[in-house]
Amino acid sequence: MTTHTRTTRTPVQQAALAVGVVFLLVGVLGFVPGVTTDYDTMEFASHDSGAELLGIFQVSVLHNLVHLAFGAAGVVMSRTVSGAATFLLAGGAVYLVLWLYGLLVGHDSSANFVPLNTADDWLHFFLGIGMIALGMLLTRRRTTAAR
Repeated sequence: MTTHTRTTRTPVQQAALAVGVVFLLVGVLGFVPGVTTDYDTMEFASHDSGAELLGIFQVSVLHNLVHLAFGAAGVVMSRTVSGAATFLLAGGAVYLVLWLYGLLVGHDSSANFVPLNTADDWLHFFLGIGMIALGMLLTRRRTTAAR
């Protein structure tokens, strides 16, 4: 007789895995000409990179590599409940810091080395809020009335 063990992921683990996979996909798509417009103007790391994912979000080689690394972290950290929660909460906080950084640093500044444009800034805001919300809502303890 063969026994099968099945590991069920909790909702927070599923969310962290989904977010990680999306970041991996975005990182890969950032290297695909056509999906990334003006691909031939992509820089390694500079505000001068003219490449835009979906013609909207400014990207560079470094930006794409960061998406890939962040996605891999999400996939790996989704293996445990605590890792998944940490990925969503800490990752969300990082994205809120990136949002503020993007608002405070001029888009034509050499400090904008990732690079970020206005669309990136607001996407970072919504990602940060969304990831933190998922991390908090999916790890709340459920209380049941004992009646």
